[in-house]
Amino acid sequence: MTLFNNRWTKTLALALAVFVSAGVAQADTLEQRISEGESIRLGFSAAPPWAYAGNDGTAKGFVNGIAIDVLKRMGYTNVEPVLTNWSSLIPSLKAGRVDIVTGGMYIVKARCENMDFSDPIGAFGDTFVVPKGNPKNLETYQDLIDQNLTMVAPSGYNTLTDARDAGVPKNSITEVPGTTEALAALRTGRTDAVPINVLEAKHAADLDDSFGISDPEAFVGRAKQVVGIGFRPEDSAFRAEFNKALKDYMGSDEMMATVTPDEYIKAFLPGELTTEDACKSN
Repeated sequence: MTLFNNRWTKTLALALAVFVSAGVAQADTLEQRISEGESIRLGFSAAPPWAYAGNDGTAKGFVNGIAIDVLKRMGYTNVEPVLTNWSSLIPSLKAGRVDIVTGGMYIVKARCENMDFSDPIGAFGDTFVVPKGNPKNLETYQDLIDQNLTMVAPSGYNTLTDARDAGVPKNSITEVPGTTEALAALRTGRTDAVPINVLEAKHAADLDDSFGISDPEAFVGRAKQVVGIGFRPEDSAFRAEFNKALKDYMGSDEMMATVTPDEYIKAFLPGELTTEDACKSN
């Protein structure tokens, strides 16, 4: 009986030690991870030209480029790309599987409630990817309603919420894991439109001549939205240092040399728009 108790006590103690150790590891700040020689894990999904993995597995796209440049200015070069589904980005950050989200997210209230954002890195609008020539003359969500048409958008994209808010019926909206699946549905005629940000829309049309885009100036959705890079709340000190380095970097020759190959132009600079104001929007 004593031997059993001793073994049970040791087993329980070991289990508790592992549990406590795991809890501590998960609670480590990014600065602590860096001090222990760990890499800075950049979380993103395949959403070119914002963020994507290169053929060699490296982090590509202008959001990754901005993050990597700024981290380098801060003295950090040990960066690890982590490719995942768009809908998994915030859960991965909260669970400690990635350290920074570089996917290219609009700063909106619901996301601000789940993670902290850097200062804005750009301001962008949305539009429809449609069959070439836009045969059904789609420009707004109301056009989908009036013609009883369907749309597909990636899970977690603001356009899903915007479409529902505009009155598009639930049975006319399909949610898929990512842009690849959404564009495949359009290519095969299973949907009429894919509402996404204008940069992804232009990129899709450039890569596939069966696609076109609706007029971004005529699109009625949300106003131009700012994009930021995501951090855990416990990394607020690191985020503050990141913002300090970002301030001098935004609009610089170094930045434009990095982002121009991925279709970012000076017109996308956020100007006086702020993360604080964006976090109040839906």
